[in-house]
Amino acid sequence: MEINKRIDQMKDELIESTQELLKIKSVEGEAKEGMPFGEGPAKALECALKISEKLGFKTVNLDNYVGYAEYGEGEDYVAVLGHLDVVPEGDGWIYPPYSAEIHDGKIYARGTLDDKGPIMAALYGLKAIKDAGLKLNKRVRVIYGTNEETGSKEVEHYLEREKAPVAGFTPDAQYPIINGEKGITIFNIVKDLNNKSKGDIVLKSIKGGNAANMVPDKCNAEIIAKDTEAIVKSVEEFAKKTGYQMSTEVNENNVVIKSVGMSAHGSLPHLGKNAIMQLFAFLSTLELEKCDAIDFVRFMNQNVGMETHGESFGVCLEDEASGKLSFNVGVVDITEDKAVMTLNLRYPVTNKLDDMMKPFNAKIEGTGIKVENFKHQEPLYFDPNHSLVKSLQKVYAEQTGEEAKLISIGGGTYAKEMPNIVAFGPIFPGKPDLDHQPNEYIEIEDLILNAKIYGHAIYELAK
Repeated sequence: MEINKRIDQMKDELIESTQELLKIKSVEGEAKEGMPFGEGPAKALECALKISEKLGFKTVNLDNYVGYAEYGEGEDYVAVLGHLDVVPEGDGWIYPPYSAEIHDGKIYARGTLDDKGPIMAALYGLKAIKDAGLKLNKRVRVIYGTNEETGSKEVEHYLEREKAPVAGFTPDAQYPIINGEKGITIFNIVKDLNNKSKGDIVLKSIKGGNAANMVPDKCNAEIIAKDTEAIVKSVEEFAKKTGYQMSTEVNENNVVIKSVGMSAHGSLPHLGKNAIMQLFAFLSTLELEKCDAIDFVRFMNQNVGMETHGESFGVCLEDEASGKLSFNVGVVDITEDKAVMTLNLRYPVTNKLDDMMKPFNAKIEGTGIKVENFKHQEPLYFDPNHSLVKSLQKVYAEQTGEEAKLISIGGGTYAKEMPNIVAFGPIFPGKPDLDHQPNEYIEIEDLILNAKIYGHAIYELAK
């Protein structure tokens, strides 16, 4: 247990390094020269590499796309691949999202769990191996990505320049071991709106949501109405009846209807409340003059509503390994000319893309709705008897005393982008998944235990 002893000795240092990294707002920004994903991610990469150097590792920065800390000798290498970019912080934080304050044994900040805390834990796990002088037969790389939340383009850049690892893991999901990841699609459904609404109530615009892979917590609709009081009253009655959080702002004939939901990760839409679809449900009750915009709203309300598995859309696939398809309406932007909605659908690990898209396309046929900007990641599935899976199961069981069950998830990790790796931790069974949510935190105890598990996992794979 030499590794664990050394990690306990470095506990304060691990906490400080994690805080230092968390204080950098590394949301993707505008690309600049030498900063392909903007200033924030580039700054975070610089910080992680500086910490790695201070710990005595060789470091490499590949054009500010991606960097790594390396240790050991050997032709083949084992990798731990984590990411330094984060999703936008959103509202509702009790402590500032980039201050990395510690309260009640927890570090609060955007990125504590996803994924800065865990990748620092892995780095210190490797440092413990180095300090203990344990012999390895393979090199080890702790790889820092900077574009995981918005496309993983940096992994492409990496693999064009470096060969893939022979084994490894990404500390970016949950424990015990993720041997299956659903197929992921993100795409827009688009409809050109021709006939403008006339009459007593006119729908001007609808805007809501931050990202495809987040359940939207806010959505606003702008309406022009002769009788604004009637609209306000309808909203109040609807909110009372449904329990949805909705309010209005009136300025002469203009009414802004505000819908507030609850954010969650797009892979787990059932854990959130979709502000866009709440608003669509309300708008579908109004006596709006028939027009393209309201047709779109009613179509989505009728065929999606508050469902999160695509039942009414006819795409509710399911398998034993990974459960049901997830259906998230992430972003909407409706103007007088165009409706654009961004969807995030994740299908079971044993299904094919066609199994989902055939019924999807059949459903939108004849509606004037088109699919655009289609992005797709194939599902990932490792056999339960695969040597990588077995090695990680052994380590997890030894370090926690718990059974290392295999799970499949709807989230997409780097394991889909980088060959020969699976997702492993950092969230322990029974602990909340706070990824992409306000008040994201990591318990200090869990950060330390992660470092121990990752240290042993690296040793097991590289010895």
